[in-house]
Amino acid sequence: MTITVLDTYLAMREILRAPQAGRSALLRAMLEPAAGMYRYFPGEVDLVAMHQMSSGFPLDRDGERCQEALEELHNADAWGRISRALDDALAVQLAATPGITVPDITVLIVLGDSADEHFMGPSLGMMANGSVSGYVFLNFWPYPENLARLEATAVHELNHNLRYSKGAVVWDPATVTVGEQVVSEGLADAFARQLYGDELGYARIGVPHLHDDEVFAKVVSGLEVTGMQNFTAWVHGDASAVRFGATPVGLPTGAGYAVGNRLVDAYLTATGLSAAEALLADSREVIDTALKRLP
Repeated sequence: MTITVLDTYLAMREILRAPQAGRSALLRAMLEPAAGMYRYFPGEVDLVAMHQMSSGFPLDRDGERCQEALEELHNADAWGRISRALDDALAVQLAATPGITVPDITVLIVLGDSADEHFMGPSLGMMANGSVSGYVFLNFWPYPENLARLEATAVHELNHNLRYSKGAVVWDPATVTVGEQVVSEGLADAFARQLYGDELGYARIGVPHLHDDEVFAKVVSGLEVTGMQNFTAWVHGDASAVRFGATPVGLPTGAGYAVGNRLVDAYLTATGLSAAEALLADSREVIDTALKRLP
C-alpha cells in the first residue's frame, strides 16, 4: 500500500507560464494519473472539462493571480504537509482497525478558480472528494483558514476512502441513502477532530449550523431519501444544489455536515468508540443509536 501525492505544483506552474494554446494539453497530462477517480462515469471523461466543472484554476484568464496563489500553497508546504498527514492518519486508523484493506491511493491537489462565485463563496474556497477507492481530490484557494486546515481536510477525505474501499461499506448509487452520506461526513469530521481537535477538524461549511435544531430536524426528515442524485441539496445545501442542477430542499450550505457531526458524536458517546474505531460503523446503527440520545 502506498499513498502518492502527485507533484502538481511543478505541473501547475508550468501550465500557468505556458502559452495559452498549449495549456489544455499540459493540464490533461497532469490530471491523467488520477483519471481513475472518474471510472464510474459513463463513457469517456474529458479531464479538462471535469477540471473546469470542479472549480479548477482557469486556463484563459487570471494568470498572475493564479500564479501568486499557487506560490502561497507551495510556501505553506501544502504537498508535504498533506503527505505527512495522510501517512500519520493511516497509522492511527490501522492501529484502530488492523483488519481493513487499504488501497494504493493517488492524491491530486489542484488550485481553485477565484472567479467562481460558488467555489469562493458558499464552498469557502475548497472542494474535495475521497469517496472513490484509491483516489483523493483536493481543490484549494489559499484562504488562511484553508491553509490552516490542509491536514484535517486531507484526513477527512482519507476516512471516506477507507470506508468505501474494497467493499468495506457498499455504496450503490441507486439505493444509498442520504443518511449514509450524512453519517459518513460526520465520521470523517470526527476522525479529523480526533487528530487535530475541534478548531481545525470540523469541515468549515458545517460549523454555522452545528447547533441549529431546525436544520437538524429537516435533515433527519430526509435521511431515508435514496439515490445519490438527491444528496447535494440534503448534504451540501440549496446553493450547491442550484449550482449543480439539483432540486433545492430548503437547507443552508453544509447542513448535512452539521447534522452528521451531531449524530456521530452521540453515537460515539453512547458506544465509547473512537472515530477511528467507528470507521465502518453501519449508518443505520449510528442513526438509531444517536436519535435515542438526542432530543
